[in-house]
Amino acid sequence: METYEILANPVWAALTGPHAHLAVPKGRTRRYLLDVSPFAAVPDVFGPDDWADLDGQVLTTCEGPAAEGWETIFAIPGVQMEGSAVAGVDSDVVTLGPADVPEMLDLVARTQPGPFAPRTIEMGAYLGLRAEGRLIAMAGERLKVPGWTEISAVCTDPAHRGRGLASQLVLAVVAGIRARGERPFLHAATANVNALRLYESLGFTITRNVTFRVLRPQEALTRDTAEVV
Repeated sequence: METYEILANPVWAALTGPHAHLAVPKGRTRRYLLDVSPFAAVPDVFGPDDWADLDGQVLTTCEGPAAEGWETIFAIPGVQMEGSAVAGVDSDVVTLGPADVPEMLDLVARTQPGPFAPRTIEMGAYLGLRAEGRLIAMAGERLKVPGWTEISAVCTDPAHRGRGLASQLVLAVVAGIRARGERPFLHAATANVNALRLYESLGFTITRNVTFRVLRPQEALTRDTAEVV
């Protein structure tokens, strides 16, 4: 499958494109509003001056050494995948909205699929499945790049795993992306073998290696780290 160059720096492409309204620009840097996402980016490689334009903890896929006064908390090897999954929407899938955010945050806290903040839902459409009225699984859209949308926050309550709920939701999100004439992509940690197998079974293929880095100013090192990917 052809890998499009715009996906080489998807955070930058999103923050200077479809998600510009959620961006905080300063110098060459762009970062999401803090209550939306920890992602930050520059056009190519971070330089010393760029770090001075960022405040607080950041998550990035951009290369470049951290400047003096910044600490790399951790780096997670990952992959980018592009999809040709056959999309479909099951009647049990529900659209999640602002009123569902407390439940979504609770599910994320229990399953840790990646960073999810109170306003992350503003990045795109989020879908879920419920059992006896309780949210037990969800998936949604994160980075929006011209022509592409990233699938993210795929998670299932541990008590309900093994029932194909994640597959059901991923295919439903794919259907929404394709209905807009866009193509789906996603990221996964290399170590998350189960997730990689799931995505490959749905028609996604690995097209690029990436590294997710969490960095923060050294004076903030006593704070808790963010969950990633």
